[in-house]
Amino acid sequence: MAHEEDDGRTDGVVRRRPLRERHVEETVEVAVPVRTAYNQWTQFKTFPRFSAVVHEVEQLRPTVTAWTLGYGPLRHRFSVEIVEQDPDAYLAWRGLEQHPTHEGEVEFRPTEAGGTAITVRMLLRPHGVAKSLTRSSRVTELAARLVRGELVRFQQFIEGLGQEGGAWRGTIRNGRVQHDTPEPPRSRVAQWPVG
Repeated sequence: MAHEEDDGRTDGVVRRRPLRERHVEETVEVAVPVRTAYNQWTQFKTFPRFSAVVHEVEQLRPTVTAWTLGYGPLRHRFSVEIVEQDPDAYLAWRGLEQHPTHEGEVEFRPTEAGGTAITVRMLLRPHGVAKSLTRSSRVTELAARLVRGELVRFQQFIEGLGQEGGAWRGTIRNGRVQHDTPEPPRSRVAQWPVG
């Protein structure tokens, strides 16, 4: 396994540093291997199946999704971009609203028991009136409880399944999908079946 050094490099690849300024950090251990937990996490469209607040997730582009969250009759739709993604290890995102209101990351680490420790960190960056509200420790505690509850529901969901329902194993750097091998040039001439 690669050793991550202080400069954020892993095997010569620069990776985003974990959030230093944290409003919320929660960890849960799940009784499935890292690959299984990570694979299921990347199936964003399944979040409404276990989440208490996620109502819909729509894939807009390979690195951009639109989320509809809500509680009761209240709904809020926003887009997020995945800016970094390392299979079986790390995923980082940022809000794409006019004034980004949050960014976050999730790390996957193997446990000694063969399971996975999943840590979610979120940095809230509200504007206007909401900015003064989030300075309150009560708002931070509420956000932490919400994230913790969602992690526990994910834990119950993946442990109940016992295996992932799909996977996306791509690597993303600076919001761009990385390809292992360069794509061959595409011919503008139609390819007709022969024989």
